[in-house]
Amino acid sequence: MQQQKTLTGGQALVRLLATYGVDTLFGIPGVHTLELYRGLPGSGIRHVLTRHEQGAGFMADGYARVTGKPGVCFLITGPGVTNAATAIGQAHADSIPLLVISSVNHSASLGKGWGCLHETQDQRALTAPITAFSALALSPEDLPELVARAFAVFEGERPRPVHISVPLDVLAAPVARDWSRERMRRPGRGLPDSDALAAAAVRLASAKRPMIIAGGGALEAADALRALSDRLATPVFTSVAGKGLLPPEAPLNAGASLCVAPGWEMIAEADLVLAVGTEMADTDFWRDRLPLSGELIRIDIDPRKFNDVYPCSLALKGDARQSLEALLARLPEQGRAGQVAAARVARLREAIRTGHAPLQAIHQAILDRIAAVLPTNAFVSTDMTQLAYTGNYAFASRSPRSWLHPTGYGTLGYGLPAGIGAKLGAPDRPGLVLVGDGGFLYTAQELATATEELDSPLVVLLWNNDALGQIRDDMQALDIEPIGVLPRNPDFVGLARAFGCQVRQPGSLDELEHDLREGFSHPGVTLVELRHACAR
Repeated sequence: MQQQKTLTGGQALVRLLATYGVDTLFGIPGVHTLELYRGLPGSGIRHVLTRHEQGAGFMADGYARVTGKPGVCFLITGPGVTNAATAIGQAHADSIPLLVISSVNHSASLGKGWGCLHETQDQRALTAPITAFSALALSPEDLPELVARAFAVFEGERPRPVHISVPLDVLAAPVARDWSRERMRRPGRGLPDSDALAAAAVRLASAKRPMIIAGGGALEAADALRALSDRLATPVFTSVAGKGLLPPEAPLNAGASLCVAPGWEMIAEADLVLAVGTEMADTDFWRDRLPLSGELIRIDIDPRKFNDVYPCSLALKGDARQSLEALLARLPEQGRAGQVAAARVARLREAIRTGHAPLQAIHQAILDRIAAVLPTNAFVSTDMTQLAYTGNYAFASRSPRSWLHPTGYGTLGYGLPAGIGAKLGAPDRPGLVLVGDGGFLYTAQELATATEELDSPLVVLLWNNDALGQIRDDMQALDIEPIGVLPRNPDFVGLARAFGCQVRQPGSLDELEHDLREGFSHPGVTLVELRHACAR
């Protein structure tokens, strides 16, 4: 019987990822990642070939947002890392767990400037500011410790990207022992201090007009959040990352409306605000500061959030779901009457819908047609485009992990690859991508990955106003002559056909609704190009 060969560092690393439950990774093989790819056959991990490393990062992000599991990508040394840096930065800004594994030049050459292929003087320095940590494995035996540390971040801290660089010689070196089946114990996030929970329960129970703001850190706490809202008759606002935490029909669901005036006015009425798993950043609210006049209690896993722009009177450090359940256990079981609060939320919704400016009214009409045909379990992946900006507050998500938007970093080119990654993470869920003509061209090449990998519905709704519309409007508002905002676009329909997509060009909103419905019944990728003039 032939004796099994000793594993290399690269092979053992791939097997270790499978041990941690990784089932999909995104990347482009290169001469500096060959030893990683040696380990993929037989590992049970699906490799998805992207067409750019930025696409690999965005796909891993979309996969993570929909599944709640870390997204993983393999990158080559140097340009692979720099190409993906924007996607890593986006995930860092939005607290998305990514495991980025890249090669780096041979150990003996690091930092010496020898002119090696793909050489970067200090690769860790590139990613350190946009990761929870960036580390260099100096031997194969460093890898299990670094991977364990990465998953400790994902499962026990504020989830953010982790970058592990592995020198070429370490990837190829034999392991001293087989550590590929060893997995750390899950650390968990734990509960806040018992006295702090008791104090928070007393203040919530005695507040006259309490309100809740919930963010992406509360995505696993939807049931507890709704129970607390119902018991205290408390309206719930969410950030964009928290859309869907309450169902659209919930009477106390105030939505992601803190970015528009009716939402600002309502939150100003609160005598106590409970903020759960949200950093309360200006990118959530489109203004420097919310008009909070009441007491602020915060639940967060990141202690740095307790004394930043919105210092709190009471800090509850811990897991959102466990913390809310602990509060419920300390509150009187007899709930409050919620008619007054529900009526206030109903007025808020009406004010938003009737208060649109002309452009946002056009967007609302489009979003209404989308809502009419969007399958119940679908997700929407959006780019930085005006249609999505309106959708952030005007489109109701039916469940968490159903509206993916690049909020914090605000990068163009996110929507399409993130939607592809989300589809691969949740293949049974239909997907819709909302993208503008400008952002689409950042990552349009990933249609090749979509048509190669997907056999269930992904609809790409391309909002084509033949402009960088938001920047044009901002220039005009500041009395700046518009420059560089009216590009000449390609034939998007011809481009999509070249990649193998089904294509549609609706000439009216009625046709849009029909074409979207057809797209959601097609087992593959459909591009629907909607021109601005056809939506009026």
